[in-house]
Amino acid sequence: MNVKLNRWRILIASTIINICVGAIYAFSIFALPLTKVFNVTMPDIMMAFTINAAISPIPMILGGKLVDKGGAKKAIFIGGAMFGLGFILSGLATAPWMLYITYGVITGIGQGIVYSATIGNSVKLFPDKRGLAAGIVTAGYGGGSIVIAPIANALISGNGVQPALIMLGAAFLVVILSLALLVKASPAGYIPEGWTPPAAAASKGGVNVEWHEMIKKPLFYVIACLFLIGALSGMMVTANASVIGQKMFGLSAAAAALYVSLYSLSNCIGRVFWGAVSDKIGRVKCLLIIYLVIAGMMLTIALSTTIAGFAVAIVGIGLCFGGTMGIFPSIVGEKFGMKYYGVNYGVTFIGYSGAAFFGPRIAGKVAAANDGMFTNAFYIALVISLVGFALTFVFKAMEQQQPKPEATKAA
Repeated sequence: MNVKLNRWRILIASTIINICVGAIYAFSIFALPLTKVFNVTMPDIMMAFTINAAISPIPMILGGKLVDKGGAKKAIFIGGAMFGLGFILSGLATAPWMLYITYGVITGIGQGIVYSATIGNSVKLFPDKRGLAAGIVTAGYGGGSIVIAPIANALISGNGVQPALIMLGAAFLVVILSLALLVKASPAGYIPEGWTPPAAAASKGGVNVEWHEMIKKPLFYVIACLFLIGALSGMMVTANASVIGQKMFGLSAAAAALYVSLYSLSNCIGRVFWGAVSDKIGRVKCLLIIYLVIAGMMLTIALSTTIAGFAVAIVGIGLCFGGTMGIFPSIVGEKFGMKYYGVNYGVTFIGYSGAAFFGPRIAGKVAAANDGMFTNAFYIALVISLVGFALTFVFKAMEQQQPKPEATKAA
């Protein structure tokens, strides 16, 4: 279907919306002040973030369902309202268990619905540039903490942590709901003006697989495992970058924070870079390169004793983690079709959730058993990334046996 609409304006609005919901990863800014407010330990407060991460596949699927029915705008309104309200209610909480409900559940569901809607709709709007579009819109999410963290820190310094949460929640409500007005759902079978779907794809006919059929296919499990492996090293570093810099490379807390920002920036850039590159050279080649680079960077950080080595490694790991998040949205659409893409990506996102759950725990437990040193955890990640490299060849062999989903009548 050839329909005229300003898809780049929709993509920009979606990216800014994702910067707002990406503030979820700035929770460490609030955590320490909240321990003082409630007079509890850091693990007591961080449980709110853990709950938030653990439930992520559920709202992803809910948001995806709305997107598949043409309700991207509705999904962003619902999710954005929950996200902003969750922040406001977190600012009114009087005990940690309330944070588990407000920040953990309400905010978590809201951000998941919004994230799913922005990605799903953007990928459908850019069948000709899926990698680039997915990279840009996920870069907003990945870069949210870069933008929001200094603002949150300034608000906390001037007003206290709970008023800061309330003010940010109100701002998120205004920004997300206003920008949602600019979002239009991708029409079914949308074809951008001047673009013709590849003849090879059209000749094989369309394949649009529903989630309950998708999970019966071995290819789904290979993709989910590749997603998990690609995100695992990134999550290991995301949760521990500051500690690694201080314990292993002698950085001060302030200096370590700068390197955390460098890592976040690399993560953000990697989503756009690898997404665009994958459009040119293919997803498989990108995955092979990404897993090899991860292995090389893990070896670098394990063997290095210099700050320069640490900097090179976290930039490389950040770029590849970002690349993983930018490439897999496209892979899901290409292998299982666009008609049910929203739900299918939400289900596949379980791979990322597994990485978010196991990555920090593997790194933390290994470090705890080795006097706070993460070296052995890096070697574990190195081996796992090489498994991903090998598994990519399995993926390549399996995809060659699959009919391509994109056809002129697909989606």
